[in-house]
Amino acid sequence: MTQSANAAVFVPHPPGFRPRRGLNWAFIGLLYTSFYMCRYNLPLASSAISGEFGFSKAQIGSIITTALLAYACGQIVNGLLADRLGGKRAMLIGAAGTIVMNVVFGVASFWGLLWLFVLIRGIDGYLQAFGSPGMVKINAAWFRHTERGGFAGIFGFMINLGRFAIFKLGPALLAGFTFLGLIRIPPLHWRWLFWIPAAIALVIGASMALIVKDTPEEANFPPVNPEEETGGEAQAKAFDVFKIIVTNPVIWIVACAYACTGSVRQSLDQWFPRFLQEVHHIDYQSTQFQLVAFSIPFVASVGSLISGFISDKVFNGRRAPVAAGLYFLETLVILAAAQFHSLNAAIFFLILISLTANATHSILGTAAAMDIGGAKMAGSASGVIDSFQYFGGSLAGYFLGTLLDRSWGNYFYFMAPFGLIGGLLMMSILGRVTLAKSAR
Repeated sequence: MTQSANAAVFVPHPPGFRPRRGLNWAFIGLLYTSFYMCRYNLPLASSAISGEFGFSKAQIGSIITTALLAYACGQIVNGLLADRLGGKRAMLIGAAGTIVMNVVFGVASFWGLLWLFVLIRGIDGYLQAFGSPGMVKINAAWFRHTERGGFAGIFGFMINLGRFAIFKLGPALLAGFTFLGLIRIPPLHWRWLFWIPAAIALVIGASMALIVKDTPEEANFPPVNPEEETGGEAQAKAFDVFKIIVTNPVIWIVACAYACTGSVRQSLDQWFPRFLQEVHHIDYQSTQFQLVAFSIPFVASVGSLISGFISDKVFNGRRAPVAAGLYFLETLVILAAAQFHSLNAAIFFLILISLTANATHSILGTAAAMDIGGAKMAGSASGVIDSFQYFGGSLAGYFLGTLLDRSWGNYFYFMAPFGLIGGLLMMSILGRVTLAKSAR
């Protein structure tokens, strides 16, 4: 399909649409932010858990791998369910699930059984997998094709807001802090890293349930993508939708590249706190760690916004050229990181890796999924594509943990091949404009 054939005729949104969409997206984004607070608490707690119960990095990695594999499988199943149930309902199911599982994970600290931690985090991983397809499903109905790269950038910002929040809150809970300048909170046990984010998710989830609408029609606006058969719930049978999605070859190329994104992204996110703590001997309250904890989500947000904008405006909705360049740049950055061993170099390269990995994360997992699936099948497309990110990311759990038990020198070399493979996969679909109607 030619680029000109896919160019949309610009029609202004009706009065009041953008503020209502902004309100909708704000609460969707905040809820997904709280999901990430309930997910990235484990990297901060892992060292304390290892110290308390004597777990090796490979054993901590088994918790990570189980959660990521459960999340990956859940993405496929829950993507189909999101198209049937509606995105809002799917997100609320995920919110309720992760709230309960984070509370239970904290309670499990009283027993300290590895298999119990693995089981709880696995269930949590599956339930959190309702979040992304539900979010994509809602926003596919509210954003046009040429707005979706920008949306993907905002999506990346909300994810990174969650990571920034937990990397700021977590060390404060572990070290103690003064609340409102009046009440001194002493250092808390690591279990509070799971209980406090769960409480935050509860408050945001209740607000989201009252405010968010699945489609513009529910808020008394016309559909923005009538050519994609915008509607509330998918009318096709789940098997028919799944068949359409999985027989699209572009989905599989994007999905395999996304697995490479997941391997690098999870290697960074799950292990960088311990890398800085054990290799460079800095604690979580130090200026250096707080610099990294702020900069990683900040540059990830910047990368997401810029990559989404460029793919929308410069490449007219084509994601592959931007993603290919990012993957190859990522490979060079990772290989350079392995050659330098100072703390300043580690900080610099960790930040650059975050920028490249999260930029591909946003444009492939969100913008590309909405392009391929359209408003009707966005949840299913997102589920299939995003599942591969976590299949790939699962390698950063037990497998990478085993390598790190041997030496931290394996850290960067583990990541490097994935950037090269991702870039080559994206090169294979350069020039393609993949709109939803071509998937039918």
